Amino acid sequence: MRDNKNHSYLTPTIMAAAATEFTLNRLDPGESGTILALEASEELYQRLVALGLCIGKSVRLLRRARFGGPLHVRVGTTELMLRTREAHCICLMHGSSAKL
Repeated sequence: MRDNKNHSYLTPTIMAAAATEFTLNRLDPGESGTILALEASEELYQRLVALGLCIGKSVRLLRRARFGGPLHVRVGTTELMLRTREAHCICLMHGSSAKL
């Protein structure tokens, strides 16, 4: 029987998956991604879900304000502004990088 204590055969798959996961605040204008997780307090989590930011939804960054200001995003047909610290709580899997 083969003993793989370090499971090194899994490393390329795990690294490839980790490379495509990031937070919403890291998107460039025109890029999109799919929401994987909302890592926020209970109050912020409920607010984000009420705004339509649910796991599995596609989100596109339309533009970002200067000097670290809010982000203008589109979720479905809804457009909203998010603070950078709120966008940092939204984990994404990279979608399309096609520009608008």
